Amino acid sequence: MVIPENDAPAPLAGLKILVVEDEVAISMLLEDMLLDFGSEVVGPAGRLSQAVDLAERETYDLAILDVNLAGEPIYPVVDVIAKRGIRFLFSTGYGAAGIDGPWRDRPVLQKPFSQSELERALTAALR
Repeated sequence: MVIPENDAPAPLAGLKILVVEDEVAISMLLEDMLLDFGSEVVGPAGRLSQAVDLAERETYDLAILDVNLAGEPIYPVVDVIAKRGIRFLFSTGYGAAGIDGPWRDRPVLQKPFSQSELERALTAALR
């Protein structure tokens, strides 16, 4: 777990984070990093139908969404999460230009990413 210098609780500790990612290596990396932050991982989901199901039925505080799941756009999942009022960020190798217009104001985690970049993106999504 990452512990701030002042020993205050890490801002991501205790959060339940939905992970939607179709690349197994990236999904495992995300899980490891989130566990280091003290977060609990929900999922991961690697296919759109599985992601929609988890987004609808699970309890979570925040979601990390791969923009393209095995060739399918993530936006049905985004719709579910937005209706529930849950915060989220996008994860993509295409940058913000790859995000549909209505959602371009959301934080984007550019692949490849470091643990500190993930932490900054998650913190931004919580604001």
